[in-house]
Amino acid sequence: MPRVWDVPVHDSTRVRDARVAAEQAARLAGLDERRAATAALVATELATNLLKHAEGGQLLVEAVAPPLAPAGGPPAGPGGAAMVQITAIDHGPGMADVSAALRDGYSTAASLGAGLGTCRRVADDFDLHSSRGRGTVALARIGAAARRPGGRSVAPVTASARAGGVNIPFAGAEFSGDAWTWVRSGHRSTLMLADGLGHGPEAARASSAAVEVLHASGHLPPAELLRQLDAELRGTRGAAVAVAQLDSATGLLGFAGIGNIGARLRTGDGWRPLLSRPGIVGAHRPSTLPEHHEPWGPGCLLVLHTDGLPSRWVPPSDACLASLDPAVVAAVTVRDASSSARPVRDDTAVAVLAPTPPDRTP
Repeated sequence: MPRVWDVPVHDSTRVRDARVAAEQAARLAGLDERRAATAALVATELATNLLKHAEGGQLLVEAVAPPLAPAGGPPAGPGGAAMVQITAIDHGPGMADVSAALRDGYSTAASLGAGLGTCRRVADDFDLHSSRGRGTVALARIGAAARRPGGRSVAPVTASARAGGVNIPFAGAEFSGDAWTWVRSGHRSTLMLADGLGHGPEAARASSAAVEVLHASGHLPPAELLRQLDAELRGTRGAAVAVAQLDSATGLLGFAGIGNIGARLRTGDGWRPLLSRPGIVGAHRPSTLPEHHEPWGPGCLLVLHTDGLPSRWVPPSDACLASLDPAVVAAVTVRDASSSARPVRDDTAVAVLAPTPPDRTP
């Protein structure tokens, strides 16, 4: 089930909680002692940064699939998770100079200025987005795989797209009823987001069942996959599910969904919604399942989200979105749609599919 550690960091006592969460997530992802210690170090540094520069924020720790999925199925590890992802989100003042903040020795808080630089060096993946007046998102992933210089993990194959997401359990619960994952099968890359009905362990069981089905059936097109999901989830309380599949052979993105998973696609013409059919996978599947197909190119971006986001959220408009890690785009979406005065109202997951920039392929 999607285990997520949601650590509110508003005083120094929570820095230890962040470190412990990273150690526990490392065990779940199957990291060895050395890489687990790296995850703990990164969590400590990012939590400390939240206190120093933003007067607090939120740290999300979870075991996730890598952004570049290997061919032939899901990544190795429990539940398809192979990396520890640590995401720091704040609504602080933002950074005036992101490049300077990543250099060792730079500090605006009378400290050594080594925190972000250290995270960037030791993590397999590191990315950061900051906007004046809106806040900052810093994200790091730590896996068991060997690293190459520059803080980027070695991808097993060239991939035309990468995916990432964030997941926030409702009211600090141990498990989230939402789950996302993605797999590659031949020239097809499939991203799925599932929202188990309600929240808590039974909702998590439904969304986890959907993840397992995708891991075994990533070769199926979206509409057919939803039919199989409906049969396999009959023993659960059911879920809303959306499936997006990029076919690199045709350059088309296929989409089908059942229930209230939101989907927004950005193309050269701006953002537009992709519509799902009403129903519940595993309980009430519609008789027809239309499959939408859209052209996919370098400037495209797909955002899937569960109903924990406000119904009238506005997609981020930053020009740099396509170059960011997809999980950072997901976290920025959550940050900008919520605040301490307007917290999320349910389990909330956002998953993003983005083109792979040339410098991110092997």
